[in-house]
Amino acid sequence: MGIWIDTDMGFDDIAAILVVAHSDLVIDGVSLVSGNAPLSHVKANAASAAAVFNWTFPIHTGRELPVLRKLETAQNILGQTGIPTTGRSLPPADPLPFRDAFTALCDWLSDGDGPKRILALGPLTNIAALALARPDLAARIDELTWMGGGVTAGNHTASAEFNAFADPEALAIVLVHALPLRMIDLDICRKVLAWPEDVARIRENDGEKAQLLADLLEGYVNIAISRGRPAMAIYDPTAAAIFVEPDITALRHARIDAELHGRHTRGRTVVETRASHGQFNAHFAVEIDAERARRIIFDALLREAGR
Repeated sequence: MGIWIDTDMGFDDIAAILVVAHSDLVIDGVSLVSGNAPLSHVKANAASAAAVFNWTFPIHTGRELPVLRKLETAQNILGQTGIPTTGRSLPPADPLPFRDAFTALCDWLSDGDGPKRILALGPLTNIAALALARPDLAARIDELTWMGGGVTAGNHTASAEFNAFADPEALAIVLVHALPLRMIDLDICRKVLAWPEDVARIRENDGEKAQLLADLLEGYVNIAISRGRPAMAIYDPTAAAIFVEPDITALRHARIDAELHGRHTRGRTVVETRASHGQFNAHFAVEIDAERARRIIFDALLREAGR
């Protein structure tokens, strides 16, 4: 079954793509969007990752700026490239022959063969552009699984998760166009953790690729350790694990809205579960088999490290 991935290509995005690549799903295409870092860094990360991990699926360049506001990145946390490390970094690679993501998505959706499932790992800017310009094609999306939002709280601000904060107008557009959104939010992802012991398991493998993955994972885990926590939530890979094996989670129907205003509330995802108080327009994850999700994720990373 062919699927599509939309990503801002940080480390956890790369790990999520590896989860999908080691499943039975076939990646028909990947579209890039600014988010973790500006699009120039996202494109460089994609080219380097494709070279290191021997990705043969097409990768396309998407939107550089949010729908309405100035670009907001996570570079203050993730570093200039959007990928922290304790040693090795993705090696430079020749630029890929990027095609326009909007055109590529339109072509993919125009092909009537099979269900159209999308895994979105960053701001929803590319998907919103599709919904605005080609609502007829956006209506062909059968599933849009998105790592984003926060039912109870945020991370980029007290109210807002980063992917929602970076382009809340895009999320609002996706919701108003009734795309089949499945929100995998912070609360669920924080149940699935990466520990220093996971870094050690990857580092036990011989070879440069294993050591690169270990350094990148360690850099990611150290975000939490530097803040006094023993382990780091693995956000995008958790969404990918749900995408490849949906039975590890339980979804609930709800009314989801994106808050577009307010210094302290912009980007908040407001989730209303009472049918009497709003017309339901999306689903969100309410439970997860965290240990099984971890197995899916680290089995993929360990297989990749052993190649």
